[in-house]
Amino acid sequence: MKPEIQTYNLSQTETHLKICDLLANELSHGLPEAENKIWHAHPVWFLDGNPVAGYSIQKRGVRLMFWSGKDFNESALNVEGEKFKDASIFYNEWEEVNLEDLQRWLEKARDIQWDYKNLVKRKGQLERLK
Repeated sequence: MKPEIQTYNLSQTETHLKICDLLANELSHGLPEAENKIWHAHPVWFLDGNPVAGYSIQKRGVRLMFWSGKDFNESALNVEGEKFKDASIFYNEWEEVNLEDLQRWLEKARDIQWDYKNLVKRKGQLERLK
């Protein structure tokens, strides 16, 4: 885990720390080719410069977000963005994280991608990459 992500995780409550550490380890393991860094103040994993997955702390808990998650057709990823193709799930205890689901979502994150990297260049228009 990169030091800046570890610092982010360590700044959370004990309950959220466990969830964040679990997610960071699973995202790194499930997307070994991905670059990860703090982006817009929270940990994000990128494939070829395109954000695919990340997590953040919100009032509802730890939000695991997939940038192209709407197209995963996964009922558990039921918090969908209104403007783009993102979908999320919230966790409040580490035991809520279903590792089998998470591994499947990570495979889909690799296979189903919208081009967020060039969103500004395309003036807010998303194009499907895969």
